[in-house]
Amino acid sequence: MRKLTSTKIKTMTKPKELGFILYDGPSVLDGAPIVVIATLSTSNRKTGDMVQTWIIRSDIDPVTSSKMGKDVSICGNCPHRQNTGGACYVNIGQAPNQIYKSYIRGRYAKFDIELHGQYLSSRKVRLGAYGDPSAVPFDIFKTITEIAQSHTGYTHQIAHKNFDKRYLSICQVSADTPKQALKYQSMGAKTFRVALPNDGLFDNEIECLADSKGLQCVDCGLCDGQTKNIAIAVHGSRASSFKSNLIAVGG
Repeated sequence: MRKLTSTKIKTMTKPKELGFILYDGPSVLDGAPIVVIATLSTSNRKTGDMVQTWIIRSDIDPVTSSKMGKDVSICGNCPHRQNTGGACYVNIGQAPNQIYKSYIRGRYAKFDIELHGQYLSSRKVRLGAYGDPSAVPFDIFKTITEIAQSHTGYTHQIAHKNFDKRYLSICQVSADTPKQALKYQSMGAKTFRVALPNDGLFDNEIECLADSKGLQCVDCGLCDGQTKNIAIAVHGSRASSFKSNLIAVGG
């Protein structure tokens, strides 16, 4: 009689997916190489448990990209870019930089809807945790919004020469003054206005529910480009850099 195998053979387990490459190609804004990566876990207390999408240069790390002004490929003409002294709240040296390093090491699989759609179909997605969604061909993010339960998204590029107006159907348009908000709304946009603490609200705006109700984005979902015009007091570690000459309105 033959002896039984005494040593158990270890079974191979599939490594946990960190995220996926949704797009790797030229920026819509200036043609430079960019990559869009969706990450499946987050510690962001404001958004809650949403899939986060990151739009970064694929050929240069985010910190260097920002310092050299090459972030125009992913941020366009946003007035809050840090290299111009703006008030962008993203700590580029943390999550964006780490995601870039993981991308360079090949840690992310290329997204295949047949293989990976299940990872998004039960989740809510944030378009542009860093970078402007409109730097990406519209059909990429449109597909993601159709797979996901719901989404949030913001664009600062409505005035950019290469802006795809279809993004108005899935993204709030960022406004820095009440006048801007009214202008963009007249163009068919739902706006997300950053305001100074003493500013009021228009009758067609509501205050961000994260500020007024303590609600996380994952439970709110109003910033989908279709539902409400939102206003929020300027926030983040670089809030003092917000230089907009906001005009106070009654509310």
